[in-house]
Amino acid sequence: MNQLAISPFLKIVQMPMVWIGASLIRRYRSTVGFFHFWIEVVRWTFRKPFRGHLIFQQLEFIGNQSLPIIVVSALAVGAVFGLLVGGVFQVFRAENLLGGVTAKALCMEMAPITTLILLAGRAGSSMCAEIAIMKVNEQVDALEAMAVDPVSYLVVPRVIASLVIGPLLCAVFVFVGIIGAYFVGVALFHVDHGLFLEKITRIVETKDLWRGLIKSTIFMGIMALVCCRFGLTASGGAKGVGIATTTSVVTTLLAVLAVDVVITYFQIIW
Repeated sequence: MNQLAISPFLKIVQMPMVWIGASLIRRYRSTVGFFHFWIEVVRWTFRKPFRGHLIFQQLEFIGNQSLPIIVVSALAVGAVFGLLVGGVFQVFRAENLLGGVTAKALCMEMAPITTLILLAGRAGSSMCAEIAIMKVNEQVDALEAMAVDPVSYLVVPRVIASLVIGPLLCAVFVFVGIIGAYFVGVALFHVDHGLFLEKITRIVETKDLWRGLIKSTIFMGIMALVCCRFGLTASGGAKGVGIATTTSVVTTLLAVLAVDVVITYFQIIW
């Protein structure tokens, strides 16, 4: 009787433990699989065949087609940040610092992270959805049947294009964002043109821009790898494609935010 009474209790206790254990095992396998995938991408990057035409197609898709979004967003972000900073500096009669502070913030943090968010929503989701549709429609299996490696054909061009175009779009974001802050500073806070530019040259250093460009390169590499990985592991038809696309964008943003904290910490120390 005691054994019969204890048995249901043990089952109730075991259920969450089994669920936690299964979840940990899935996470471990997913992490190990991602690192194997990353190694495979690096290996195929330096092996023939080099698919230059596919890289240029992705450069046009990720870079050229995203440029209007980057310009409009940068103008708005620069103007809004200028308004916020200018309102604070106006209290201390230090409106002339608006340009330098805005430019430094754009170079080191705002431009890389905002560029990544915009491109993850547009290009990253498209990467994952396109590859996921090919996966569920067995087109990836057809590539393997024709002795074409899916990583070499589908992933490597997207990763290379992301690494190349990410810093360029980040630089455009910085430039346009400064223009937005310039209009706000001159029109609303009556900052002198010369002082606006002078404070930028005094406060912003060359290494600040390089730090932002390096950040952007790392962020774009993470985006391309994560989105392509989720695309290649998608299953379950149209619903699976939607789940893979949503999960890839969310995972990209969380991973980038975590990496951003680490990079910023080491940048401050050094």
